[in-house]
Amino acid sequence: MLRTKSVRSPIDRSVDGLRILAARVRGHGMKKTRYDVWMPNLGPSEKLLRRARAGFATEGAWREFKRLYQEEMFAPAAVDKANVNIKNHGQKFTLRLLKRLAAQQNVTVMCHCAEEERHCHRHVLRELIQAS
Repeated sequence: MLRTKSVRSPIDRSVDGLRILAARVRGHGMKKTRYDVWMPNLGPSEKLLRRARAGFATEGAWREFKRLYQEEMFAPAAVDKANVNIKNHGQKFTLRLLKRLAAQQNVTVMCHCAEEERHCHRHVLRELIQAS
């Protein structure tokens, strides 16, 4: 099962399963015991992250953030330019892997936002994983 939560929320190993920190920054003072795997490539870019920290004054601003984040997730990597036949196409293979893992065990995708935060990339990421 695929879940989302804040990395600062209480740890429940029996429910959380594999705990993945999906954020560009690990966090100052963040103990490595708070997560099993850190995947900064699943977090929004630094530019988009700065925008998110400024807040979402309107639903339109949130929709724009979601659109840009989804574009980033599927943007081809720079290494694709050197490969004629085999392309990376962003994180689509990582998303498929996480979907497969979540079908076999509990997987919790986490970030630094508060647990109750509705406007957080981890919710968009969950949708992307489920749709992959």
